[in-house]
Amino acid sequence: MTSDTVDGDRGPVASPVGFDAGPRLELDQLLRQLMDRAQDVMSAQDRLRELLAADQLIIADLELPTVLRHIVQAACRLVNARYGALGVLAPAGGLSEFITVGVDDETIAQIGPLPSGKGLLGALIDDPHSIRLRDMSEDPRSVGFPPGHPPMRSFLGVPVRVRDEVFGNLYLTEAASGEFSAEDEELVTALAATAGMAIENARLYAQAQRRQRWLQAATQITRQLLSEEGEEPLAVIARETRHMADADLVTVVLPTGEGNRLMVEVASGTQAETLAGHTYPVENTFAGEAFETGRPVLVRDAADHPQRHLHLSKVLPAGPVMILPLVGTQRMRGALAVGRRRGRPPFEEADLEMATAFANHAAIALELADARDHQKRLLLLEDRDRIARDLHDHVIQQLFSAGLTVQSVLAGRHDGMHRDRLASVVSSIDDTIRQIRTTIFQLRGQLGPQVGTARSRILGVVAELTPVLGFRPRVQFSGPVESVVPELVVDDLAAVVREALTNVAKHSGAGQAAVLLGADGDQLTLEVVDDGAGLGSATRRSGIANLEKRARRHRGTLRLTDASARYPTSSARRGVHLSWTIPLNQPATAHLAR
Repeated sequence: MTSDTVDGDRGPVASPVGFDAGPRLELDQLLRQLMDRAQDVMSAQDRLRELLAADQLIIADLELPTVLRHIVQAACRLVNARYGALGVLAPAGGLSEFITVGVDDETIAQIGPLPSGKGLLGALIDDPHSIRLRDMSEDPRSVGFPPGHPPMRSFLGVPVRVRDEVFGNLYLTEAASGEFSAEDEELVTALAATAGMAIENARLYAQAQRRQRWLQAATQITRQLLSEEGEEPLAVIARETRHMADADLVTVVLPTGEGNRLMVEVASGTQAETLAGHTYPVENTFAGEAFETGRPVLVRDAADHPQRHLHLSKVLPAGPVMILPLVGTQRMRGALAVGRRRGRPPFEEADLEMATAFANHAAIALELADARDHQKRLLLLEDRDRIARDLHDHVIQQLFSAGLTVQSVLAGRHDGMHRDRLASVVSSIDDTIRQIRTTIFQLRGQLGPQVGTARSRILGVVAELTPVLGFRPRVQFSGPVESVVPELVVDDLAAVVREALTNVAKHSGAGQAAVLLGADGDQLTLEVVDDGAGLGSATRRSGIANLEKRARRHRGTLRLTDASARYPTSSARRGVHLSWTIPLNQPATAHLAR
């Protein structure tokens, strides 16, 4: 195609062969558009590479705290944002964690407490959909910044979901370009999806690690409970549970003898010493529910159940709580109460499952330890029974024979002095026989099945108070004590012995004492005799009044007399002779009188 032009005087000049101006411009535009598209493709490719790099950074670690920080760092790099944060949602609302990038520790200290989830942060919590703003101050939902907070204008917020649950929100501010683009929003949304999977993997990894630690702790518990030496089993269980569950306080509660109350047998953690030994009614408690159903109880926040009594709240502002029953083969042995302070993360179902498995394992270990101890007690009891049988069949029979011989000699003709001496020998032999019988019971009875009898209770009180007295009182039983003493009287007998010996330890300064219990016909007499300073002017009326009241309850009497005639001493000290006597043929209703 040609065209003519005018060139001065030379006339028309032919133009070179080529394109017209119009088509050339169209071609240039197409080339420029193609180059722009190629540039866009290259830019998109670069952004995709950045997204892949961000994804790799997120999935490079399995520790949840590290994963959360990597998510924020990757998002800031991906869209070239100066500041970033990840707010983890709390179960009760608001934020439980706030991981920041771009703000140094000094600035964070100047800002003060972390955000609670208000303003734009709260808007994203209430409605988990992306928010993109050119200037935050122009949005009516913005509540401004606290003093010392860096200035921020552009904002991009994207929810982070783990499966169908909103785990938290990703916040980005101060885009290098001045504002975040729709493409930035798409990239961060894609990154948030990867972040959700990484968080889920980190959670599963953490659960697997915790499960392994629980299993190791259960194995250690079994090994320690079955060893010959070691700590008290319940103390070991409480301490290991507190460590494994990351709890602030763990207690082992056991039912009391009445069955309507629970007692804190062992405590580990915050103010454990204050809580140990605390008792409370079983009714309307979480532990009572676990005892009744045999199933664990999970409480996200104890403050949401003010009508339920929780003994942990006595020393701890309890929030998340787990109650784990210790189920034995025959009965419910007790329960573990595991608590964290209010505001700490709640226990999850996985925590409850692992802790329950540990509690079941611990209960089985306790059963095995009890069976081993029971076997040892049986072996010891058999040995003691053999010794007691030998004492009864040989020593006592020989003493009886010696006593009968002396009595036959005593029946002959002797002057008064010899008769008195022979009578003293007979009395000494009888006293020796009673002492041996008491020893036989100590060998048999304390490990035998009759743990609630009068003999065992009195011997137990004497053993308990021996360190306080500084010496062991002599204990003697006479008559058919085990067969005639009513069960309802045993508690009062133990209380009288405890009060009397405590008074001896506190007030008399005695060097020896005796506890004598005898059943003679229709009467039961308990005597406590010491060689101390005597009654004096201080009769300690409060304790004596209690003993008198216990005697009157059974239509009996209490007498306090000088012990010098019954318990002669070589000094001027006269001692006290306490005699507590009740009839044995009274009606059954008399024992219940108050």
